[in-house]
Amino acid sequence: MSNKALEICYDFPFFLDDELQEIFQAHEKVLFHKGDFILEEGKTANEYYILEKGLARSFVNDFNGNEVTINFFVENEIIIEVSSLFQRIPTQENIVCITDCECWKFDFETFQELFHKIPNLREWGRAWMSQQLFIGKQRSVEMFTLSATKRYLNLLEQKPHVVQFAPLKQIASFLGVTDTSLSRIRKELVSHPKKI
Repeated sequence: MSNKALEICYDFPFFLDDELQEIFQAHEKVLFHKGDFILEEGKTANEYYILEKGLARSFVNDFNGNEVTINFFVENEIIIEVSSLFQRIPTQENIVCITDCECWKFDFETFQELFHKIPNLREWGRAWMSQQLFIGKQRSVEMFTLSATKRYLNLLEQKPHVVQFAPLKQIASFLGVTDTSLSRIRKELVSHPKKI
């Protein structure tokens, strides 16, 4: 079994071909519709997904009940709520499909079996988790050190699908700005692209 999304996500130099095949075969193809919840607040994650096609986001509700976007998941990324999945606790996050999504599901029990059976899967997991910690740290620092315009430009460069398909309100909450501020930033970029 060969699949581009799986190959990208499990791109790790030490995997043997037969190990990769076993890992790939443990994934099950699933389809979600726009608006479907992949995970809901209060539930415990029992799997993670590799997004082959589509766009999804995770959000929490703040103390006033407003949705705050935590992350966007684009094609060839892993949709996961790490704390809930590995600590076996109910999540505070919601993960919902912004568009129709095609995913590869990897359930927790099967992952655990292969995790103990294939040492390279453990090494891949460690490398992936380190990378995610770095990305999370970088994002939290950038929220304070970069202007909203620069954060928007970074999002546009790193995940153009988000800007193309996600509603303005969701993008604004991800960037930590109001809808009005984001509208102004977008207008300025269109009318004065050289100034930015």
